[in-house]
Amino acid sequence: MADMMWAGRFSKQVDETVNAFNSSIAFDGRMYRHDIQGSIAHATMLGDCGIITKEDSLEIIGGLKEILADIDSGKLELDPTAEDIHMFIEAELTKRLGDVGKRLHTSRSRNDQVAVDLRLYLRDEIAEIYAMVKKLAVTLVTMAKEHTETIMPGYTHLQRAQPVTLAHHLMAYVWMLLRDMERLQDVSKRMNYCPLGSGALAGTTYKTNRKQTAELLGFTAPMPNSLDGVSDRDYCVELCCALSLLMTHLSRFSEEIIMWCSWEFKFVELDDAFATGSSIMPQKKNPDVTELIRGKTGRVNGDLVTLLTMMKGIPLAYNKDMQEDKEAIFDAVDNVKLCVKTFIPMLATMRVLKENMRNAAAKGFINATDCADYLVKKGMPFRDAYKITGTLVAECIAKGVVLETLPIEEYRKMTELFTEDVYEAISLDTCVKERKSEGGPSPDAVKEQIALAEKSLELC
Repeated sequence: MADMMWAGRFSKQVDETVNAFNSSIAFDGRMYRHDIQGSIAHATMLGDCGIITKEDSLEIIGGLKEILADIDSGKLELDPTAEDIHMFIEAELTKRLGDVGKRLHTSRSRNDQVAVDLRLYLRDEIAEIYAMVKKLAVTLVTMAKEHTETIMPGYTHLQRAQPVTLAHHLMAYVWMLLRDMERLQDVSKRMNYCPLGSGALAGTTYKTNRKQTAELLGFTAPMPNSLDGVSDRDYCVELCCALSLLMTHLSRFSEEIIMWCSWEFKFVELDDAFATGSSIMPQKKNPDVTELIRGKTGRVNGDLVTLLTMMKGIPLAYNKDMQEDKEAIFDAVDNVKLCVKTFIPMLATMRVLKENMRNAAAKGFINATDCADYLVKKGMPFRDAYKITGTLVAECIAKGVVLETLPIEEYRKMTELFTEDVYEAISLDTCVKERKSEGGPSPDAVKEQIALAEKSLELC
């Protein structure tokens, strides 16, 4: 094919179906800005090193900037028949500058060009996702401040277990998100090394200055091994892993909100702007946003499996399999951004039904541990106290009462250690306020968590 950069080696045009199968511009076109950014740095280095003339270098840079402006404005549209964004931009540059444009690719391979473009693109995306996750964490902290005394049941095995506060529950997700942010930072730090100058796999015979291009592009340093520079996508895998964990946290929270919205719980009510109705049942108000987040988590996890499977059998160095990296990581990035962007205002406008939470906490004997602890504090071994409390719970169930309404006479049949002060010890307010251990649900302990989280967020 005459307009293919590598056509000189071939005596036939590529079959149209193969050309379409081979093309990646439909998805890598989004990297046009980063491709031009990398090419400007490369052209600058070529001119400074005397590999091409300074005049040609400046003309190439000017041409690249014009192409960028034309794409941004819509004056220049990407050619859907082009092989990829890299070839499209180089062909357009050559069309505008003639032989000067052909000098841009000196001492560079498409392999290191693709690798640097992808790192530049993902570096920007990580920064954007990081800022969005931080905003989500701040939203949760703000909500937690309003609910340090909003009592609700804490669950294990989806059974009411012990009393906590909504603030305590929300802060659990804040800490998960803070770790997600740390993982994004770690990925960004590890991937911030420049593969440009690695060539196809074995570098180049030209006296290039890889430190200069790395510095111009904001990388920490050049990648020390040219084979590694073009043949690994571990940074895509690592990023997708971090995104999968982030989505897992969003999915778990979404599952809780789905339950909390149901009439069986009715702990919260979503704003009408973040719910949908039914095509046949007029009473329905469905939490579709959270259900979609839960579903898209599987999609992002699938992207991670795609990347791992793609890389697992590839020998060094570059193989065409690696073209599959972009659709997977782009899909993961796009869906994470969409989910976080939607999740933030949904939470901020969600109405908390405090009384329903407290009423649920009053049932299910979630103060049983506190009843046992009451006896332990009076000198009884915990296992004995545990057995006595379990017996009392069984008696309450049989009589249709709760520990708070069980007569003191029934308590004292089990042990004379019980006195009237047991009712104060097992009240919901006492149960929560006395859980003062570091990281616990008492209002004071949660306020300490909030202050610590805010400090961490200020440093982000």
